[in-house]
Amino acid sequence: MRDRTALFAGLLFLLSGAAALVYQVAWQRLLALHSGVGLYSVAMIVAAFMAGLGIGSRLGGAASARVSAGAAFRLFALLELAIAAFGAASSWIYYDWLYPRAVHIESPSWTGGVLHFLALLPPTALMGMSLPFLVRAVVTDVEGAGRRIGWLYGINVLGASFGALAAPWLLIPRSGLRGAVLVAAAANTAVGLGALALAGARRPGAPATEPPILARAGPFSPEAPGGRPFGLWLALYALSGFVALSLEIVWFRLVDVAVKSTAFTFGTVLSVYLLGSAVGSLYGSAGVARLRRPLRAFLLAQCGLLALTALGVLALAALPASAPLYRWYVEYWATPEFFAFGHVSAPGTVARLYVLLPLVLFFLPTVLMGFSFPVLQRAVQDEVRTSGRKVGLLQAGNIAGCMAGSLLVGLLALAHLGTPGTLRLLLVLGLVFALVGWREYGGAFALPALALALLAAAVPGPDGLWSRLHGLTDPSTFRLFDEDATSVVAVTEIPGRGRFWLWVNGKSNSWLPYGGTHTLLGALPALVHPGPVDVAVIGLGSGDTAWAAGCRGETRSVTVFEISTPQPPILRRLAVRADLPDLRSLLVDGRYRVRPTDGRHALEAEAVLYDLIETDAIWPEVTGSGNLFSLEFFTAAARRLKPGGVMCTWAPTPRVHATFGAAFPHVLVAENGEILIGSLDPLPVDADTWQERADAARSYLGRRATRSARWALRHARSADPPPPIALNRDLFPRDEFAVD
Repeated sequence: MRDRTALFAGLLFLLSGAAALVYQVAWQRLLALHSGVGLYSVAMIVAAFMAGLGIGSRLGGAASARVSAGAAFRLFALLELAIAAFGAASSWIYYDWLYPRAVHIESPSWTGGVLHFLALLPPTALMGMSLPFLVRAVVTDVEGAGRRIGWLYGINVLGASFGALAAPWLLIPRSGLRGAVLVAAAANTAVGLGALALAGARRPGAPATEPPILARAGPFSPEAPGGRPFGLWLALYALSGFVALSLEIVWFRLVDVAVKSTAFTFGTVLSVYLLGSAVGSLYGSAGVARLRRPLRAFLLAQCGLLALTALGVLALAALPASAPLYRWYVEYWATPEFFAFGHVSAPGTVARLYVLLPLVLFFLPTVLMGFSFPVLQRAVQDEVRTSGRKVGLLQAGNIAGCMAGSLLVGLLALAHLGTPGTLRLLLVLGLVFALVGWREYGGAFALPALALALLAAAVPGPDGLWSRLHGLTDPSTFRLFDEDATSVVAVTEIPGRGRFWLWVNGKSNSWLPYGGTHTLLGALPALVHPGPVDVAVIGLGSGDTAWAAGCRGETRSVTVFEISTPQPPILRRLAVRADLPDLRSLLVDGRYRVRPTDGRHALEAEAVLYDLIETDAIWPEVTGSGNLFSLEFFTAAARRLKPGGVMCTWAPTPRVHATFGAAFPHVLVAENGEILIGSLDPLPVDADTWQERADAARSYLGRRATRSARWALRHARSADPPPPIALNRDLFPRDEFAVD
């Protein structure tokens, strides 16, 4: 960029983009505590975030047309300082003040959605206003508008890519959620102060007499800036936003299953997605001034990114399992073990799962997404003073499309069509771009239209796609798949062992028939309690823990909270296909009720007391596990226990031991320290009585499980005082983010 002020402004905008993504990652997690981490809650939070950005873009665009370039730069600086002020207070606002008041709101509900919108509106509207004002400040001529705006957008998205990566890998592990947002607030402060310094040192933007709208004497080409109706571009960019956000959902679903995700997956995958968009925008801005047919280029980019997406999915499902390099992936998908990203050092595995796979699946399509933005600006920018207004309007339209994609695809299409069907629908929708091109340019768009139609027909079905992503190469292998917007659930047979694995989003969850740690996790606290009438279990999985928790004759109700809604139906299908008497007894037992909701939120929101509360085993590396291993969760669960009630958790790390012990003054340790049973009331060790209860439950548990339970109860002991170690907290989930 020749204008040094614009160059420095762009570098400041890079830092602003990084801060915005740190906020998004942190705020989404904080607000999910209010209403649970279930599908509808998260969809509402994402939609609320986007709505604020869209409103800000619209308001900022309108306001930018009424101010001078110098005033726009100063207003941009003030916006960044305002974002910094809110960001610095945001953890207190969202967690310390709003969370205790909002947690009792039913989820899902429109009340919760409105609350999220109002909570996010102030900062996101300020963020949305920043680009229109900055565009107004630095665009000095119509001819260079597309190049400069594309560069600003690309550099901002590049910063967002860095922020998405830094949040899970650097900021949250080092300083927790509160520290991460403070770092982002410091970045916004630096941007605001830097912009004020630049505004004072040199007046950016247009000269004293700004150039008028392009002269239109004589024949005027529709390919010239402003030559086509602005409404056409607004509609196309809104549709582009719908497709982009919908594809993001599809890509994340595929990668989530393929890498067997951890807490690092979302930020890392989002970083690659944003990096592609940044590269495309920066590349496009360099040559957009020479572009003669911007509409043609825009439409071809939209058709191309959809076609490339379909080809990537086809390759994923159809490549020979023995192909070089690809064989490693198939073997990884087939094994029940998963790569604990962040907890295990293996650079080669990191490169394969978190770099190479996303690059192959969606880097090129996202480059075309980013390329479309400067092309769009080249087509519509015909006047300096209205440059910010046009950017604001277009961004608002695009964000509206993104919101529609998030809600319609995230909540409806995945539930009814699955991932392959959703992709097929998007390819058909992409024909709109091809048809517009056909109308404007004739037969040149016949090939893109034909390619999209053929690729839509060629998209593999659910069995073909999910069989490959679970490493199934033998067509005769027993398999069941079920999918909705919450998850992909599978059951596969373990060859030669008469056992079945249950998989959730590509990760092995537990096995059938019942037995092992899950059975003990359910049975031991039920046998320790003198008479558990009402039981709550967070997590269904194979049903093993919940089944064992009902082993006492005194138990009258077992409420199971599970946010992965395909699990119950796939277990019913399995019970019909396989000889699993314990599973069948669970499914017909009238004491059990499975609720498709976030268990933590339900415990906090509902004034229901239980004799026994259990959490099914969850690996600490899994996304969101920190919500079930935190001191605040254990303390909240303790408030839902009846007098003499007990809580049980699997304890995979010393930090979980310490955190659980900080919430419960009386703790029993069983199964070599893997199982903790806590209470607010004394828990005397009475192995003889516990074993007598196990013998009484023999007809329910079976001989093998009873024998294991007797051994574990005989060796159970009171826990030692917890070690002096930093605890897992809601705002600092240390185990989840691999903090030493």
